[in-house]
Amino acid sequence: MQISEGFELSVDQHVATLRINRPEKRNALSAAMWRALPALLAPLADDPAVRVLVLTGAAGTFCSGADISEIAELAGNGDESGDDTGATVAAERALAEFPKPVIAMIEGFCVGGGCQLALACDLRLAAEGARFGITPAKLGIVYPPSSTRRLTAAVGPSTAKFLLFSAELIGADRALRTGLVDEVLPAAELSERVYGLARTLAGRSQLTVAAAKEIVDGRADEARFLLWQKEAREEVTEGVAAFLERRPPRFTWTGPGRGGQSDMTS
Repeated sequence: MQISEGFELSVDQHVATLRINRPEKRNALSAAMWRALPALLAPLADDPAVRVLVLTGAAGTFCSGADISEIAELAGNGDESGDDTGATVAAERALAEFPKPVIAMIEGFCVGGGCQLALACDLRLAAEGARFGITPAKLGIVYPPSSTRRLTAAVGPSTAKFLLFSAELIGADRALRTGLVDEVLPAAELSERVYGLARTLAGRSQLTVAAAKEIVDGRADEARFLLWQKEAREEVTEGVAAFLERRPPRFTWTGPGRGGQSDMTS
């Protein structure tokens, strides 16, 4: 189902799939697509029926970055200067702050803004033939600070500098060794693995998952942790009972709203 120019959305068994669908441009995002992404994510964040999001691309390509013909327009929004107010950074931030697990399913090219989006996801699974690159040095663009920090956190300073300085593409094996991706699979097995993992995450305690994401991402202080513990009482009771009774747990916490906030007044 097309929900916006260049994107398709479907939901099945608590797993939403947001597909970049601009194959004639190798799924390069137009300026309008970058601007539209936060608004596309917002209702998914608030929908309790959605527990996991898969981000992928159509026709065997994840995303080849920003549409080069519109770079000037994107730069005019602050991206060229490194100002974190640009359209690409706003889209990246909306994806990174999505309160539920996000899996990037990567085939083909994942370059420039494509890597920017992939790194904003929680997990990245790639096909063996995937190719990765961070290419602003080819265009004289200063990569945004938030994007640079996220890249460095994933791969370390040396690999981040190599990718940013050289703008060279690397293969999936090197991406796996450096931490740019979490798993590499044969192309024919990628979808089955991604959606199997997504269904597994959807079946876990959504409170545990949401709390873990906040804590790992550095968005939860000690007071927030204590609130999560208070909220977890019923989940723990059900989890322990299910373990002792050797049955699947029936967790009832339905998940956080947008921005990772949940009703913790009880």
